[in-house]
Amino acid sequence: MIDFKSTLKIALNSLYVNKMRSILTSLGIIIGVAAVIIMLAIGSGANKQVQENMESMGSNLLTIRSATAKTGGVSMGAGTKPTLSVKDATTIRKQARGIEAVAPVLSSSKQVMYGNQNWSTTVYGITTPYLYAKNYEINLGKSFTLDDDRNAAKVAIIGKTIETELFGDVNPIGKTIRIGNVPFKVTGTLVPKGQSGPMDQDDLIFIPLTTAQRKVFGTDFPGSVNQIIVKAKSIEDSNIAQKDIEEILRRTHNLGKTQEDDFKIRNSAEFQEKMKSTVQTFAILLASIASVSLIVGGIGIMNIMLVSVTERTKEIGIRMAIGARAEDIRTQFLIEALVLSLIGGLIGVVAGIIIALLVGKIFQTAIVISIMPILLSFGFSGLVGIGFGYYPAYKASLLNPIDALRYE
Repeated sequence: MIDFKSTLKIALNSLYVNKMRSILTSLGIIIGVAAVIIMLAIGSGANKQVQENMESMGSNLLTIRSATAKTGGVSMGAGTKPTLSVKDATTIRKQARGIEAVAPVLSSSKQVMYGNQNWSTTVYGITTPYLYAKNYEINLGKSFTLDDDRNAAKVAIIGKTIETELFGDVNPIGKTIRIGNVPFKVTGTLVPKGQSGPMDQDDLIFIPLTTAQRKVFGTDFPGSVNQIIVKAKSIEDSNIAQKDIEEILRRTHNLGKTQEDDFKIRNSAEFQEKMKSTVQTFAILLASIASVSLIVGGIGIMNIMLVSVTERTKEIGIRMAIGARAEDIRTQFLIEALVLSLIGGLIGVVAGIIIALLVGKIFQTAIVISIMPILLSFGFSGLVGIGFGYYPAYKASLLNPIDALRYE
């Protein structure tokens, strides 16, 4: 039977005697484990950030845009041809299944002014369901009322960016701004959302839809809007609602079977799933690349252990001569490899966490460190030590005692 305690003591003593070699041998594992933890932390952080951005923009949304206008054969982009109307939104709300809110929208870029400050932003003519559908919340003041929309009131809700650029530290509630040449009273501010990719979700102004149609943008087509936002009850309902909306709009727009749609529908659920899948693939790719470092570290352990076996051939012969069996020698070298990899794994975990946090702080990016990747990385480092340490251990156990004692 193997005297495990004695064998462990001999293995640890051997590692201690060759401290520099032991450190260099563990270096590959340290780098490998740290790399895995850093990559997984970055990948998980990216996934979390994408999910938060998606949620802040609203979930289970269908964005219906009007058709694309063409000038001289050049496409002007979705929403440039007035094919959608408030009447379409009303019909969708009444007839489409699985929906929670419907909000017609008319938007365009405008110059806004307060005192001697001015800023170019996007002005949205909306109805109150839009705020719910897109997850916007009032920070200060109040939202629109039905009377505001019915009477085309000149009131505005502003985002944080507008608040900062026009008012600085001044409370904007009750102040008058000019959108184009039209004066508007600020009745509310929005809870900041921050950036979503290149888009600043706080760089906008909301005004009542009727006000936008009659007093700000003007239109040759009364009641027209450039998009309709539909919030479904769930992901499954969003697919049902999309089919219903397509049928409703084709019918109400009198489109024949061979005619193309004069509208575009974007399903946020599909987009979110694609983004999640892309980010998860990215995280797996990063972890796979980092795992290669662990394999390289394992090869380093095997090489150093083989050199160690060669250098300690006489020591192995002496141990065998005084009674050590092949199992004792094999166990000793396996323990050395395992201890090296576990110590390297532990240092790698600490280094990985510290570096990941520094990366998040320096580059202002989301970092998610969870216990499972840490345990898996540490456990895998142990398996690498055993796996790559077995061959040198096995080779050492096969040495002939007489030949080993004669080795110079």
